Parts: sequence; structure tokens; C-alpha cells
Amino acid sequence: MTRGKGCGHCPGSHSGERPCLASATTKARAWLLVEHPGPWPERVERLAGPAPIAAAVRAAQAAGVRPQLIRRPGRRRGIPPLQVFAAWSAGDDVWAEGRELADPAELADLDLGALAAGRRPGFGEPVTEPVLLVCTHGRRNACCARTGAPLARALNARFDRLVWETTHVGGDRYAANLVCLPHGIYYGDLGETEAVAAVDAYLRGEVVLDRLRGRAGLPEPAQAAEHFVRAHTGLLGVDAFAVESVTGTSRYEALVAGQGCRYRVALEAVQQSGPCGPDCEENLGTYVVRELTLLNEAALV
Repeated sequence: MTRGKGCGHCPGSHSGERPCLASATTKARAWLLVEHPGPWPERVERLAGPAPIAAAVRAAQAAGVRPQLIRRPGRRRGIPPLQVFAAWSAGDDVWAEGRELADPAELADLDLGALAAGRRPGFGEPVTEPVLLVCTHGRRNACCARTGAPLARALNARFDRLVWETTHVGGDRYAANLVCLPHGIYYGDLGETEAVAAVDAYLRGEVVLDRLRGRAGLPEPAQAAEHFVRAHTGLLGVDAFAVESVTGTSRYEALVAGQGCRYRVALEAVQQSGPCGPDCEENLGTYVVRELTLLNEAALV
């Protein structure tokens, strides 16, 4: 489902009126996070230097790994040493490895093929705490810096070392955006209150539906189907459900399994009646549920 590009302004910041569901990036399952204090180019693949980091970014993209430049909120250290994370966010076996590099040239030792396939490359030590990414990529979209930078500072004051600023994560229109790794959980249109609630939930192994965009790596209809089942059941565990299948175009049928139950979800891609902002002629696409059935039982909605 095609979504328009950002409109170059910050419409309705933190209003909660723009439906965020089913808008997480569909292509990211393997991640490479590399500390870089900036400035960041509009697109990470255009990074000029340091040369080893620029080469690693382009090699990651070629291998099917999503590269993100990261930096600490507020006062930033130079490099080296620089922090690097490799992470996998698909399925039940999610993980992250972390390492500080004395020399950026060490990035060449990372097995990007293994990372792209979901295998631990052994490049760093296992990371047992979440990695929280707040998009502050102002050169990509001014709203991301305007809303993301204050949010990153606020979360850093509360959650400290877990929080990093990052380059474009997708969905500029939903700024401020938060990504929770290693699960790849996306939230958007966040103010501080909503962001703290989302992080607190993630730390206890749950999601909150308010401002939840979805999980990276899943097709949009699958993200929507999982969202609707969560809303119906009230079950919020990060790993509570798995989407077994999705069929259809514009009108979809999905099978969602979890907690010993299976659900059939009929849903439809629709366009909202209102534009995404006063200067934007594109309507936002979203999804609505038409029927949700507990298999072998009567229809529930």
C-alpha cells in the first residue's frame, strides 16, 4: 500500500488523530547500527565519511541489512571509539550484539551475510537490554528533528544508555518516531507521555496499542491483523501472536495464532477522508477490520 512522502511540516503534532497502525517499515529484519555524531546526509548511503563507516553502510544495504546511524542525545562524543550493534528482529528468536570499536575499519570484519540471514555473526557481545531509537534526522525531514530531538532528550533523562538518536526509520509523517529493538516495534506521533508508556511496556515485554505503528519486517496487512487481534483480546505480550498467513489485495484475510487460539481476520485497506495536513493533497492509507472470528467459534465482531 503506497503512502505519500512527508509533507515538509508537522501537522497535528501528538494529536493522535493520524492512525499509525500498520505503518512500520516492511523491509527491515536485520539491522546494523553504527555510531556517528553527524552531520548526517539526507540519505545514509550518501555518507561521505569516515570511509570505513560509509563503506559499511553501503555494504549493509547491498546485503539486505538496514543500516542506521546513531548518536547519543544531547552532548555527543566524537569517534572512535564508536558503538556498533547488529540485530535481528524477525520471528521468535530476536537478538542483538553490541561492541565498541577502537577503529572504524573493524567494521569490515562483520559477516553481513550471516546477519542478513538472521544468524548471530559473533561480532560483539549479546545485548540483554533494549536498544531504543528515536528518529532525529532533520536533514531528511525537519519534523523529525523538531519533535524527535526533544523526545530523545526526555527519554534519555529517564532511560539513560538505552536511548539513541538515529537516522530515518521510515514514516516521517508520524514524527516523533520510536523503534524498540531487538523486536523492531515501531511507535509514531509520540509525545513524552506516550513514549514513556511505550518504553515502560517494552521493558516488561509488552506493547501498548496507542500510537503503535507495528512490527518491522511484516507486510502491512499482517501488522494490521495482529493489531486488531490484540485490540480484541487485550493481550499485549510482545510475542503473544504470530501472523500465519495473509491473502488478498485491498481486501485481505489473515490467520493469526497465539495463546492457544487462532483467529481469522478480514480487513480492508482504505483511504481517510482528510488529508495529512493543510499543504498535502495525499490522503493517508490505513486499514479497517471487517470481521474477526475465533476459529471454530461464532464471529466475535
